[in-house]
Amino acid sequence: MKSFIYTEAQIPEIVPQVLEFTAGRKLFALTGEIGAGKTTFVKSICTHLGCEVPATSPTYAIVNEYAYSDAQVEKLVYHIDLYRLSELEEALAIGIEEYLYSDQYCFIEWPELIEDLLPEDTVRIKIELLPNSDRKIIIL
Repeated sequence: MKSFIYTEAQIPEIVPQVLEFTAGRKLFALTGEIGAGKTTFVKSICTHLGCEVPATSPTYAIVNEYAYSDAQVEKLVYHIDLYRLSELEEALAIGIEEYLYSDQYCFIEWPELIEDLLPEDTVRIKIELLPNSDRKIIIL
């Protein structure tokens, strides 16, 4: 377990440290209350990777895809928000398992619905909003 405390302005400094600590793993389950900064964290990851378009919240789309180049090879980031889904069958209907096993970066907000489907090596991150408006990322 590792944790980072940061202000919103410091997120770009935290992202490389989180990626280094997670040692190449690409599947992230993000938990935290509404407004804790899950989407902001994913936006910063996408910026760090050099995604071609700015990341936005996938709350209504459920899945957003962002392209970036790594060693001149096009790769994708999947940003998934399961907040609006109420049953596992809905997640299966959107092809959630394809995203989980894609070998692309995949960030899932509100992953509780699919917890039983997550591979053992999933990076589990909890983001907490602290009383002074700082954030705390806990990598479990």
